[in-house]
Amino acid sequence: MDQKTLTEWESKCIQEEPPECMAACPIHIDVRTFLHYVKSGQWDDAYKIIRKTMPVPGILGRICDAPCQARCKRSEVGEAIEIGEIERACMQMELPLPRSLPMPKKDKHIAVIGSSISGLTVAWDLSRKGYRVTILEPGHQAGGSLLGMDPKKLPPQILSEEIKKLEQFGVTITINAHIEKKYFPDSVLDSFDAIYLSMESLPGKILLSESKTGEQIQIMPQYQVTNIEGLFAGGHSDKSRYSPVWQAAEGRWAATSIDRYVHQTSPAAGREKEGPYKTRLYTRIDGIVSLPAVPVSNPDTGYSEMEAIAEASRCLQCECKECVKVCPFLKKYNAYPKKYVREIHNNATVVIGAHKSNKLINSCSLCGLCEQVCPENFAMQDLCIQARQDMVSERYMPPSAHEFALQDMEFSQSSKFSLARHAPGQLESRYCFYPGCQLSASSPVHVHEVYNYLRSSLSGGIGLMLDCCSAPAYWGGYSDLMKNKMSELKSKWVELGKPCLILACSSCYFIFKKYMPEIEIITLWEIIEKNNNHLPLKHFQHEALAIHDPCTTRHEGTVQDSVRNILNSYGIQIEELELGRKKTTCCGFGGLMNNVNPDVAREVIKQRADESVLDYITYCTMCRDSLASTGKRAIHLLDLFFPGKESVDPAKRPCPGWSDRRENRARLKSDLLRKLWRENSETMEAHEKLNIIMAPDVQNKIEERRILVTDIQQVIYHAIESGEKFFQPATSCYKASFRPHQTTFWVEYSQKEDNFIIHNAYAHRMAVVTEGGSQ
Repeated sequence: MDQKTLTEWESKCIQEEPPECMAACPIHIDVRTFLHYVKSGQWDDAYKIIRKTMPVPGILGRICDAPCQARCKRSEVGEAIEIGEIERACMQMELPLPRSLPMPKKDKHIAVIGSSISGLTVAWDLSRKGYRVTILEPGHQAGGSLLGMDPKKLPPQILSEEIKKLEQFGVTITINAHIEKKYFPDSVLDSFDAIYLSMESLPGKILLSESKTGEQIQIMPQYQVTNIEGLFAGGHSDKSRYSPVWQAAEGRWAATSIDRYVHQTSPAAGREKEGPYKTRLYTRIDGIVSLPAVPVSNPDTGYSEMEAIAEASRCLQCECKECVKVCPFLKKYNAYPKKYVREIHNNATVVIGAHKSNKLINSCSLCGLCEQVCPENFAMQDLCIQARQDMVSERYMPPSAHEFALQDMEFSQSSKFSLARHAPGQLESRYCFYPGCQLSASSPVHVHEVYNYLRSSLSGGIGLMLDCCSAPAYWGGYSDLMKNKMSELKSKWVELGKPCLILACSSCYFIFKKYMPEIEIITLWEIIEKNNNHLPLKHFQHEALAIHDPCTTRHEGTVQDSVRNILNSYGIQIEELELGRKKTTCCGFGGLMNNVNPDVAREVIKQRADESVLDYITYCTMCRDSLASTGKRAIHLLDLFFPGKESVDPAKRPCPGWSDRRENRARLKSDLLRKLWRENSETMEAHEKLNIIMAPDVQNKIEERRILVTDIQQVIYHAIESGEKFFQPATSCYKASFRPHQTTFWVEYSQKEDNFIIHNAYAHRMAVVTEGGSQ
């Protein structure tokens, strides 16, 4: 990912965009953080936030007219936050000044004519940058137009004290300053490097009209630069009403321009967001209770401490995080996409050291919900799949991430399971049933029953293809492997005469539609919808069901409609989950999340299972099994028509383990060959004949560790054949290991006659690479 691509990705996430209040503020006070501290009663921290951005806060914080309130998001659900009153309350707390380190002194001297709010702001900002600043006040008292403020809001004593603080910062204040109008500004520029004219003061306005023998001084708004070199002006604020914060803003913009003038740099570069601007930040307000503002009990003194805290508590603390709110994976890493982009970029640039974001990258389920809920359509799945592909191509993808899933894919594409045949006695196929590897692994009886149903319902020949669509290779980022396997699959399809594939798996539908568009496909559900009179309902569902759409059907409205039409045609009531159809959630299996980060996968499916008290129905095998793994009652759509044993409640059907899933696939092929084509399948390998016994707790342990029974059989067989095993007298057990591929398996076992009793098993999924690159 180059710098340009990085910037483009980062710009898509709006979480770091300012809230409306901050964007609306002419000087961009961090109002959200300020209110957060006030709500918590952390007044010292709240004051630091104000003082960090606001000039002469002891003055402006009392009189700010708060134009930010007009854009407060709270006003859409109640009344806007009384930000100005809360600022005033903070200033009245008499909090200690935060320590500030003095800047190195510059040899430039700036004159500020007039001591109204814009002039004081220029003096405040430039003195903090190390400039020598002298305020030339024509009046007999510093303060200018501020002297006329309501003394209840800005007591004269406070004004005087705040101006004295400027003197403590090194600002010189000269009152009764005489400025010769006739020779202005040359007479002043003779002694100063630049001049700021505070136009809130009447003398300033006189200077504008009478200087230079009547020449009119022109001001460039926002930059506050005039047509006379070295002269800057502002503070008059041509708004419809008197606005102290706008005058302060003009003083700040002038201070920036003076600093750039002195350093001979561009006055305009990089200043696009000075003053109010539009923000891209999105904040959802659905479900927020409307609340009125907290009334001010004493208008003369403003909010009390507790009133200010109560009012600050109404703040929505605006943020987006729409994707984080619905995705446990994004929530797990305590950030949001913009930060994840940077982490993933940094992960790719590591030359020496650990790639610390590997797990983050590989934990995404690639479901696309983030893109659907994001106001800017940020697609975390696109970012992660590209990162995985880069990791694979650059050879720093850890073997442990996807090895188990890729081996399972390899099994499904091997002669153990793979099959492509015309129907018995047929030489051609108009259609071909493609159940997918996981339906075959979870419920082979459904494959038998559906194939029989299709053969009896459709004409033109119905072939059968058992295989894997290569979704695990796609999910893992193994593009070359995926292309090679798809090429093999296409060859089988061509050999069958290019039939229309009837798909029972939504992941297969996604892969075929996106990467093999030349193959005609239709879902099993569309077939059933058109021919439902041929399919009797065998599992009667009297209660309503909550419907869960697989994430790979997110953009497949036709498929989703077919499923609902089937249910409606049989009179089955359904409940639509809040996050359904285009906003459906993941089950934790897709994208290999369950392989890489099972803890997050469990959180994902548990969150989904808790969305309704009703039994769930879905039309994805892995979604059904994932829901069942949480204890949730869930059925597959096919359970309504092919429930298996009548005495067994299909909603209680357990989720088969990894070893059972492989055995089910192998047995399915064997049974189909024997029953339909009158053929015998391949014989068992030597290690598969070993009889393995495990207690339930050991079975659970190896299931969590992704260790198959066949892996254990290979270890023991290798130990018997090679003699490479250890005997542990203390336990009377053997311990042996075997590395059939990149994983080393260890097994602790004992033998009783022809049975091998397994006590423990674990695996090391890694490859040790030598300096020369060999393993």
